[in-house]
Amino acid sequence: MTDYVDIIRRKRDGEELAAADIEALIEGLMEGELPDYQAAAWLMAAFLEGLSLAETRVLTRAMIASGEVLDLSRLGRAVLDKHSTGGVGDKVTLVLAPLVASCGAVFGKMSGRGLAHTGGTIDKLESIPGFRTTMEAEEFIALLEETGICVAGQSPRLVPADDRLYALRDVTATVDSNPLTAASIMSKKIAAGADVVVLDVKVGRGAFFHSKGQALGVAHLMRSLGEEEGIEVLPVLTAMDQPLGHAVGNALEVLEAVATLRGEGPDDLVEVVTTLAAKLLVHAGLGWDYERAAREAGERLENGAALAAFRRWIAAQGGETAFIDDPSRLTPASLGKVEVRAPTAGWVSSIDALAVGRAVHALGAGRSRKGEPVDHAVGVVIAAKTGDEVAEEDLLATVYARTREQGEAAAAAVASSYTISGEEVTPPPVVLAYQLH
Repeated sequence: MTDYVDIIRRKRDGEELAAADIEALIEGLMEGELPDYQAAAWLMAAFLEGLSLAETRVLTRAMIASGEVLDLSRLGRAVLDKHSTGGVGDKVTLVLAPLVASCGAVFGKMSGRGLAHTGGTIDKLESIPGFRTTMEAEEFIALLEETGICVAGQSPRLVPADDRLYALRDVTATVDSNPLTAASIMSKKIAAGADVVVLDVKVGRGAFFHSKGQALGVAHLMRSLGEEEGIEVLPVLTAMDQPLGHAVGNALEVLEAVATLRGEGPDDLVEVVTTLAAKLLVHAGLGWDYERAAREAGERLENGAALAAFRRWIAAQGGETAFIDDPSRLTPASLGKVEVRAPTAGWVSSIDALAVGRAVHALGAGRSRKGEPVDHAVGVVIAAKTGDEVAEEDLLATVYARTREQGEAAAAAVASSYTISGEEVTPPPVVLAYQLH
Protein backbone atom coordinates (compact mmCIF):
# COMPACT_ATOMS: atom_id res chain seq x y z
CA MET A 1 0.00 0.00 0.00
CA THR A 2 1.33 3.42 -0.95
CA ASP A 3 2.49 5.63 1.92
CA TYR A 4 1.03 8.94 0.73
CA VAL A 5 2.02 10.74 3.92
CA ASP A 6 5.68 9.91 3.27
CA ILE A 7 5.45 11.21 -0.32
CA ILE A 8 3.85 14.45 0.91
CA ARG A 9 6.47 14.81 3.66
CA ARG A 10 9.40 14.33 1.28
CA LYS A 11 8.07 16.91 -1.17
CA ARG A 12 7.33 19.28 1.73
CA ASP A 13 10.98 18.95 2.74
CA GLY A 14 12.18 19.79 -0.75
CA GLU A 15 13.15 16.33 -1.94
CA GLU A 16 12.89 15.33 -5.59
CA LEU A 17 10.36 12.56 -5.92
CA ALA A 18 10.93 9.40 -7.91
CA ALA A 19 8.77 8.68 -10.92
CA ALA A 20 7.05 5.87 -9.00
CA ASP A 21 6.01 8.33 -6.26
CA ILE A 22 4.26 10.69 -8.67
CA GLU A 23 2.69 7.85 -10.64
CA ALA A 24 1.36 6.39 -7.39
CA LEU A 25 -0.22 9.73 -6.46
CA ILE A 26 -2.07 10.00 -9.78
CA GLU A 27 -3.11 6.35 -9.69
CA GLY A 28 -4.38 6.77 -6.13
CA LEU A 29 -6.28 9.90 -7.09
CA MET A 30 -8.03 8.13 -9.97
CA GLU A 31 -8.83 4.97 -7.97
CA GLY A 32 -10.19 6.88 -4.99
CA GLU A 33 -7.44 5.74 -2.64
CA LEU A 34 -5.86 9.19 -2.31
CA PRO A 35 -8.33 11.49 -0.51
CA ASP A 36 -8.70 15.10 -1.62
CA TYR A 37 -7.15 16.47 1.56
CA GLN A 38 -3.91 14.54 0.95
CA ALA A 39 -3.87 15.46 -2.75
CA ALA A 40 -4.32 19.10 -1.73
CA ALA A 41 -1.48 18.81 0.79
CA TRP A 42 0.82 17.45 -1.92
CA LEU A 43 -0.20 20.25 -4.30
CA MET A 44 0.69 22.86 -1.69
CA ALA A 45 4.05 21.18 -1.06
CA ALA A 46 4.72 21.14 -4.81
CA PHE A 47 3.62 24.76 -5.07
CA LEU A 48 5.98 25.89 -2.29
CA GLU A 49 8.97 23.68 -3.08
CA GLY A 50 8.55 23.47 -6.85
CA LEU A 51 8.94 20.51 -9.18
CA SER A 52 12.05 19.67 -11.17
CA LEU A 53 11.86 19.25 -14.94
CA ALA A 54 12.04 15.46 -14.44
CA GLU A 55 9.17 15.54 -11.91
CA THR A 56 7.09 17.76 -14.19
CA ARG A 57 7.62 15.37 -17.11
CA VAL A 58 6.52 12.39 -15.03
CA LEU A 59 3.45 14.27 -13.76
CA THR A 60 2.51 15.22 -17.33
CA ARG A 61 2.82 11.64 -18.58
CA ALA A 62 0.96 10.20 -15.60
CA MET A 63 -1.97 12.57 -16.18
CA ILE A 64 -2.03 11.68 -19.90
CA ALA A 65 -2.09 7.98 -18.99
CA SER A 66 -5.15 8.56 -16.77
CA GLY A 67 -7.40 8.73 -19.86
CA GLU A 68 -7.66 8.32 -23.61
CA VAL A 69 -5.33 9.78 -26.25
CA LEU A 70 -6.73 10.93 -29.60
CA ASP A 71 -5.13 9.56 -32.76
CA LEU A 72 -5.50 12.15 -35.56
CA SER A 73 -3.04 10.47 -37.94
CA ARG A 74 -5.76 9.44 -40.39
CA LEU A 75 -6.13 13.09 -41.40
CA GLY A 76 -2.78 12.83 -43.15
CA ARG A 77 -1.89 16.42 -42.37
CA ALA A 78 -0.47 18.34 -39.46
CA VAL A 79 -3.20 19.29 -36.99
CA LEU A 80 -2.72 22.79 -35.56
CA ASP A 81 -3.87 23.85 -32.09
CA LYS A 82 -3.65 26.86 -29.83
CA HIS A 83 -3.79 27.51 -26.11
CA SER A 84 -4.14 30.79 -24.23
CA THR A 85 -3.21 31.11 -20.59
CA GLY A 86 -6.28 33.31 -20.10
CA GLY A 87 -7.15 36.96 -20.33
CA VAL A 88 -9.87 39.59 -20.63
CA GLY A 89 -11.52 40.05 -24.02
CA ASP A 90 -9.53 37.13 -25.42
CA LYS A 91 -11.59 36.02 -28.41
CA VAL A 92 -8.51 35.02 -30.42
CA THR A 93 -9.55 31.40 -31.10
CA LEU A 94 -12.79 32.55 -32.73
CA VAL A 95 -10.77 34.39 -35.38
CA LEU A 96 -7.68 32.20 -35.51
CA ALA A 97 -9.45 28.89 -36.22
CA PRO A 98 -11.24 29.95 -39.43
CA LEU A 99 -8.30 32.10 -40.52
CA VAL A 100 -5.89 29.17 -40.37
CA ALA A 101 -8.39 26.85 -42.06
CA SER A 102 -8.96 29.39 -44.85
CA CYS A 103 -5.26 29.07 -45.63
CA GLY A 104 -5.64 25.32 -46.21
CA ALA A 105 -4.52 24.05 -42.79
CA VAL A 106 -6.36 21.91 -40.21
CA PHE A 107 -7.21 23.45 -36.83
CA GLY A 108 -8.51 21.19 -34.07
CA LYS A 109 -8.90 22.35 -30.50
CA MET A 110 -10.48 21.18 -27.28
CA SER A 111 -11.24 24.21 -25.13
CA GLY A 112 -12.42 24.97 -21.64
CA ARG A 113 -14.92 27.23 -19.99
CA GLY A 114 -14.14 30.49 -18.24
CA LEU A 115 -13.37 30.66 -14.55
CA ALA A 116 -13.05 33.77 -12.36
CA HIS A 117 -12.31 36.94 -14.38
CA THR A 118 -11.10 35.20 -17.56
CA GLY A 119 -13.44 34.17 -20.35
CA GLY A 120 -13.65 30.70 -21.90
CA THR A 121 -13.85 29.90 -25.61
CA ILE A 122 -16.61 27.32 -25.07
CA ASP A 123 -18.77 29.89 -23.25
CA LYS A 124 -18.35 32.31 -26.13
CA LEU A 125 -19.25 29.70 -28.73
CA GLU A 126 -22.28 28.56 -26.75
CA SER A 127 -23.72 32.07 -27.05
CA ILE A 128 -24.41 31.08 -30.68
CA PRO A 129 -27.85 29.37 -30.85
CA GLY A 130 -27.55 25.69 -31.64
CA PHE A 131 -23.75 25.51 -31.59
CA ARG A 132 -22.63 22.12 -30.24
CA THR A 133 -19.48 21.82 -28.18
CA THR A 134 -20.04 18.30 -26.80
CA MET A 135 -19.12 15.40 -29.07
CA GLU A 136 -17.34 12.07 -29.21
CA ALA A 137 -13.83 11.71 -30.63
CA GLU A 138 -15.07 10.23 -33.90
CA GLU A 139 -17.24 13.25 -34.66
CA PHE A 140 -14.39 15.60 -33.71
CA ILE A 141 -12.16 13.91 -36.30
CA ALA A 142 -14.95 13.79 -38.90
CA LEU A 143 -15.51 17.54 -38.60
CA LEU A 144 -11.80 18.16 -39.07
CA GLU A 145 -11.98 16.11 -42.27
CA GLU A 146 -15.09 17.95 -43.46
CA THR A 147 -14.32 21.60 -42.71
CA GLY A 148 -10.73 21.72 -41.48
CA ILE A 149 -11.95 23.17 -38.16
CA CYS A 150 -13.40 21.82 -34.95
CA VAL A 151 -13.45 23.43 -31.51
CA ALA A 152 -15.09 21.27 -28.87
CA GLY A 153 -15.35 21.11 -25.12
CA GLN A 154 -12.71 19.19 -23.25
CA SER A 155 -13.63 15.50 -23.30
CA PRO A 156 -13.92 14.00 -19.80
CA ARG A 157 -12.10 10.96 -21.18
CA LEU A 158 -8.96 12.97 -21.90
CA VAL A 159 -6.67 13.58 -18.92
CA PRO A 160 -9.34 13.14 -16.23
CA ALA A 161 -6.63 13.36 -13.56
CA ASP A 162 -6.01 16.98 -14.54
CA ASP A 163 -9.68 17.85 -13.99
CA ARG A 164 -9.48 16.52 -10.46
CA LEU A 165 -6.17 18.18 -9.66
CA TYR A 166 -7.20 21.52 -11.17
CA ALA A 167 -10.42 21.57 -9.16
CA LEU A 168 -8.28 21.20 -6.03
CA ARG A 169 -5.71 23.76 -7.19
CA ASP A 170 -8.47 26.30 -7.77
CA VAL A 171 -9.68 26.11 -4.16
CA THR A 172 -6.29 25.77 -2.46
CA ALA A 173 -4.47 28.80 -3.95
CA THR A 174 -2.05 26.61 -5.90
CA VAL A 175 -2.98 27.68 -9.44
CA ASP A 176 -0.05 30.08 -9.84
CA SER A 177 2.69 27.45 -10.23
CA ASN A 178 4.78 27.12 -13.38
CA PRO A 179 5.31 23.33 -13.18
CA LEU A 180 1.71 22.54 -12.23
CA THR A 181 0.41 24.90 -14.93
CA ALA A 182 2.73 23.53 -17.61
CA ALA A 183 1.86 19.91 -16.79
CA SER A 184 -1.86 20.72 -16.80
CA ILE A 185 -1.83 22.48 -20.17
CA MET A 186 0.56 20.19 -21.99
CA SER A 187 -1.04 16.95 -20.78
CA LYS A 188 -4.29 18.06 -22.41
CA LYS A 189 -2.64 19.24 -25.62
CA ILE A 190 -0.63 16.02 -25.99
CA ALA A 191 -3.68 13.84 -25.30
CA ALA A 192 -5.77 15.80 -27.83
CA GLY A 193 -3.45 14.67 -30.62
CA ALA A 194 -2.23 17.97 -32.09
CA ASP A 195 1.04 18.10 -34.02
CA VAL A 196 1.72 21.83 -33.57
CA VAL A 197 0.54 24.05 -30.71
CA VAL A 198 0.96 27.80 -30.50
CA LEU A 199 0.90 29.03 -26.89
CA ASP A 200 -0.49 32.51 -26.32
CA VAL A 201 1.11 33.26 -22.96
CA LYS A 202 -0.57 36.35 -21.52
CA VAL A 203 1.42 38.77 -19.38
CA GLY A 204 0.09 41.63 -17.28
CA ARG A 205 -2.50 42.81 -14.81
CA GLY A 206 -5.36 40.83 -16.36
CA ALA A 207 -3.33 37.62 -16.81
CA PHE A 208 -2.30 34.82 -14.47
CA PHE A 209 1.34 35.75 -15.15
CA HIS A 210 2.09 39.31 -14.10
CA SER A 211 5.77 39.37 -15.06
CA LYS A 212 7.48 38.64 -18.35
CA GLY A 213 10.06 36.54 -16.50
CA GLN A 214 7.46 34.15 -15.09
CA ALA A 215 5.72 33.92 -18.46
CA LEU A 216 8.99 33.09 -20.20
CA GLY A 217 9.69 30.43 -17.60
CA VAL A 218 6.39 28.62 -18.14
CA ALA A 219 6.64 29.07 -21.93
CA HIS A 220 10.04 27.35 -22.09
CA LEU A 221 8.83 24.62 -19.74
CA MET A 222 5.76 23.88 -21.87
CA ARG A 223 7.86 23.82 -25.01
CA SER A 224 10.22 21.29 -23.41
CA LEU A 225 7.32 19.05 -22.32
CA GLY A 226 5.80 19.13 -25.80
CA GLU A 227 9.04 18.39 -27.60
CA GLU A 228 9.57 15.35 -25.36
CA GLU A 229 6.35 13.96 -26.86
CA GLY A 230 7.08 14.97 -30.46
CA ILE A 231 4.86 18.07 -30.53
CA GLU A 232 6.08 21.38 -31.97
CA VAL A 233 5.31 24.01 -29.33
CA LEU A 234 5.46 27.68 -30.36
CA PRO A 235 5.22 30.13 -27.43
CA VAL A 236 4.22 33.76 -28.02
CA LEU A 237 4.06 36.33 -25.21
CA THR A 238 1.26 38.90 -25.50
CA ALA A 239 0.20 41.78 -23.28
CA MET A 240 -2.82 41.65 -21.00
CA ASP A 241 -2.67 44.87 -18.98
CA GLN A 242 -5.75 46.18 -20.80
CA PRO A 243 -8.53 44.12 -22.43
CA LEU A 244 -7.75 42.71 -25.86
CA GLY A 245 -9.85 44.41 -28.53
CA HIS A 246 -12.97 46.26 -27.42
CA ALA A 247 -15.55 43.63 -26.42
CA VAL A 248 -15.57 41.77 -23.11
CA GLY A 249 -18.41 39.27 -22.67
CA ASN A 250 -19.42 36.14 -24.51
CA ALA A 251 -21.78 37.18 -27.32
CA LEU A 252 -20.15 40.61 -27.60
CA GLU A 253 -16.81 38.94 -28.24
CA VAL A 254 -18.33 36.67 -30.89
CA LEU A 255 -19.62 39.76 -32.70
CA GLU A 256 -16.20 41.41 -32.50
CA ALA A 257 -14.65 38.24 -33.91
CA VAL A 258 -17.05 38.44 -36.87
CA ALA A 259 -16.11 42.08 -37.43
CA THR A 260 -12.43 41.09 -37.37
CA LEU A 261 -13.08 38.34 -39.92
CA ARG A 262 -14.66 41.05 -42.11
CA GLY A 263 -11.43 43.02 -41.98
CA GLU A 264 -12.85 45.51 -39.46
CA GLY A 265 -11.15 44.31 -36.30
CA PRO A 266 -9.25 46.36 -33.70
CA ASP A 267 -5.53 46.66 -34.36
CA ASP A 268 -4.37 44.85 -31.22
CA LEU A 269 -6.59 41.83 -31.83
CA VAL A 270 -5.58 41.65 -35.49
CA GLU A 271 -1.89 41.80 -34.54
CA VAL A 272 -2.19 38.95 -32.03
CA VAL A 273 -4.25 36.79 -34.40
CA THR A 274 -1.98 37.26 -37.42
CA THR A 275 1.14 36.63 -35.32
CA LEU A 276 -0.25 33.35 -33.96
CA ALA A 277 -1.57 32.34 -37.39
CA ALA A 278 1.80 32.97 -39.03
CA LYS A 279 3.59 30.91 -36.38
CA LEU A 280 1.22 28.00 -36.97
CA LEU A 281 1.15 28.20 -40.77
CA VAL A 282 4.92 27.96 -41.03
CA HIS A 283 4.54 24.43 -39.62
CA ALA A 284 1.42 23.43 -41.59
CA GLY A 285 3.27 21.84 -44.51
CA LEU A 286 2.40 24.67 -46.91
CA GLY A 287 6.00 25.62 -47.62
CA TRP A 288 5.52 29.18 -46.30
CA ASP A 289 8.05 31.17 -44.30
CA TYR A 290 6.92 33.51 -41.51
CA GLU A 291 6.71 36.61 -43.71
CA ARG A 292 4.57 34.91 -46.34
CA ALA A 293 2.37 33.27 -43.71
CA ALA A 294 1.69 36.63 -42.05
CA ARG A 295 0.92 38.21 -45.44
CA GLU A 296 -1.43 35.41 -46.49
CA ALA A 297 -3.25 35.57 -43.15
CA GLY A 298 -3.72 39.31 -43.45
CA GLU A 299 -5.09 38.97 -46.97
CA ARG A 300 -7.67 36.39 -45.91
CA LEU A 301 -8.96 38.67 -43.19
CA GLU A 302 -9.47 41.34 -45.83
CA ASN A 303 -10.87 39.34 -48.76
CA GLY A 304 -13.62 37.42 -46.96
CA ALA A 305 -12.02 33.97 -47.12
CA ALA A 306 -11.64 33.71 -43.34
CA LEU A 307 -15.24 34.85 -42.78
CA ALA A 308 -16.48 32.21 -45.24
CA ALA A 309 -14.55 29.55 -43.31
CA PHE A 310 -16.12 30.82 -40.07
CA ARG A 311 -19.60 30.50 -41.56
CA ARG A 312 -18.93 26.91 -42.66
CA TRP A 313 -17.50 26.03 -39.26
CA ILE A 314 -20.43 27.41 -37.26
CA ALA A 315 -22.94 25.61 -39.48
CA ALA A 316 -21.00 22.32 -39.32
CA GLN A 317 -21.21 22.32 -35.51
CA GLY A 318 -24.96 23.02 -35.60
CA GLY A 319 -24.91 26.75 -34.99
CA GLU A 320 -27.31 29.24 -36.53
CA THR A 321 -25.44 31.63 -38.81
CA ALA A 322 -27.98 34.46 -39.14
CA PHE A 323 -26.12 36.55 -36.54
CA ILE A 324 -23.15 36.86 -38.90
CA ASP A 325 -25.20 39.21 -41.07
CA ASP A 326 -27.57 40.42 -38.34
CA PRO A 327 -25.69 41.07 -35.06
CA SER A 328 -28.94 41.90 -33.26
CA ARG A 329 -29.65 38.15 -33.15
CA LEU A 330 -27.08 37.87 -30.33
CA THR A 331 -27.97 41.07 -28.45
CA PRO A 332 -31.36 40.91 -26.69
CA ALA A 333 -33.40 44.11 -26.90
CA SER A 334 -34.12 43.79 -23.18
CA LEU A 335 -30.49 44.53 -22.26
CA GLY A 336 -29.92 47.89 -20.63
CA LYS A 337 -26.99 50.13 -21.49
CA VAL A 338 -24.98 52.33 -19.13
CA GLU A 339 -22.32 54.62 -20.58
CA VAL A 340 -19.00 55.45 -18.93
CA ARG A 341 -17.80 58.97 -19.74
CA ALA A 342 -14.38 60.59 -19.34
CA PRO A 343 -14.23 62.73 -16.19
CA THR A 344 -11.56 64.96 -17.74
CA ALA A 345 -9.70 65.57 -20.97
CA GLY A 346 -6.36 63.91 -21.64
CA TRP A 347 -4.89 60.63 -22.81
CA VAL A 348 -5.84 57.18 -21.56
CA SER A 349 -2.67 56.00 -19.82
CA SER A 350 -3.97 52.63 -18.59
CA ILE A 351 -7.03 50.40 -18.29
CA ASP A 352 -6.96 47.80 -15.54
CA ALA A 353 -7.90 44.58 -17.38
CA LEU A 354 -8.44 42.72 -14.12
CA ALA A 355 -10.98 45.31 -12.91
CA VAL A 356 -12.84 45.16 -16.23
CA GLY A 357 -12.84 41.36 -16.17
CA ARG A 358 -14.21 41.31 -12.63
CA ALA A 359 -16.91 43.83 -13.55
CA VAL A 360 -18.07 41.66 -16.46
CA HIS A 361 -17.92 38.59 -14.23
CA ALA A 362 -20.18 40.35 -11.70
CA LEU A 363 -22.70 41.03 -14.47
CA GLY A 364 -23.08 37.27 -14.84
CA ALA A 365 -20.80 36.62 -17.82
CA GLY A 366 -18.42 34.45 -15.78
CA ARG A 367 -18.53 31.80 -13.09
CA SER A 368 -16.93 31.33 -9.69
CA ARG A 369 -17.39 27.55 -9.62
CA LYS A 370 -17.31 24.88 -12.30
CA GLY A 371 -20.74 24.11 -13.69
CA GLU A 372 -22.36 27.45 -12.91
CA PRO A 373 -24.43 28.93 -15.77
CA VAL A 374 -23.33 32.16 -17.43
CA ASP A 375 -25.23 35.03 -19.03
CA HIS A 376 -24.01 35.06 -22.62
CA ALA A 377 -25.41 38.48 -23.51
CA VAL A 378 -24.01 40.85 -20.88
CA GLY A 379 -20.63 42.57 -21.00
CA VAL A 380 -18.68 45.71 -21.71
CA VAL A 381 -17.52 47.35 -24.92
CA ILE A 382 -14.43 49.52 -24.49
CA ALA A 383 -14.48 52.65 -26.66
CA ALA A 384 -11.20 54.30 -25.61
CA LYS A 385 -8.00 52.26 -25.34
CA THR A 386 -4.60 53.09 -23.86
CA GLY A 387 -2.97 55.89 -25.86
CA ASP A 388 -6.26 57.37 -27.09
CA GLU A 389 -6.90 61.07 -26.58
CA VAL A 390 -10.26 61.90 -25.00
CA ALA A 391 -12.17 65.09 -24.28
CA GLU A 392 -14.20 65.58 -21.12
CA GLU A 393 -17.43 63.55 -21.33
CA ASP A 394 -16.17 61.47 -24.26
CA LEU A 395 -17.39 57.87 -24.24
CA LEU A 396 -14.93 55.50 -22.54
CA ALA A 397 -17.06 52.35 -22.46
CA THR A 398 -20.60 50.96 -22.61
CA VAL A 399 -21.92 48.41 -20.15
CA TYR A 400 -24.64 45.93 -21.23
CA ALA A 401 -26.56 44.61 -18.23
CA ARG A 402 -29.82 42.91 -17.24
CA THR A 403 -30.74 45.48 -14.59
CA ARG A 404 -30.01 49.16 -14.03
CA GLU A 405 -28.46 48.37 -10.66
CA GLN A 406 -26.05 45.82 -12.13
CA GLY A 407 -25.20 48.15 -14.99
CA GLU A 408 -24.39 51.08 -12.74
CA ALA A 409 -22.23 48.94 -10.45
CA ALA A 410 -20.28 47.60 -13.42
CA ALA A 411 -19.99 51.09 -14.92
CA ALA A 412 -18.49 52.40 -11.67
CA ALA A 413 -15.95 49.57 -11.69
CA VAL A 414 -15.05 50.18 -15.34
CA ALA A 415 -14.72 53.93 -14.71
CA SER A 416 -12.28 53.25 -11.86
CA SER A 417 -10.23 50.99 -14.15
CA TYR A 418 -9.28 53.99 -16.32
CA THR A 419 -6.36 56.32 -15.66
CA ILE A 420 -6.25 59.51 -17.72
CA SER A 421 -3.05 61.51 -18.04
CA GLY A 422 -2.50 65.13 -18.96
CA GLU A 423 0.44 64.10 -21.14
CA GLU A 424 0.39 62.20 -24.41
CA VAL A 425 0.68 58.42 -24.02
CA THR A 426 2.18 56.00 -26.53
CA PRO A 427 0.06 52.87 -27.05
CA PRO A 428 1.89 49.87 -25.53
CA PRO A 429 2.99 46.88 -27.63
CA VAL A 430 0.63 43.91 -27.67
CA VAL A 431 3.01 41.19 -28.94
CA LEU A 432 5.86 41.09 -26.43
CA ALA A 433 7.87 38.21 -27.89
CA TYR A 434 7.25 35.73 -30.68
CA GLN A 435 10.72 34.27 -31.16
CA LEU A 436 11.81 32.54 -27.96
CA HIS A 437 15.21 30.88 -27.78
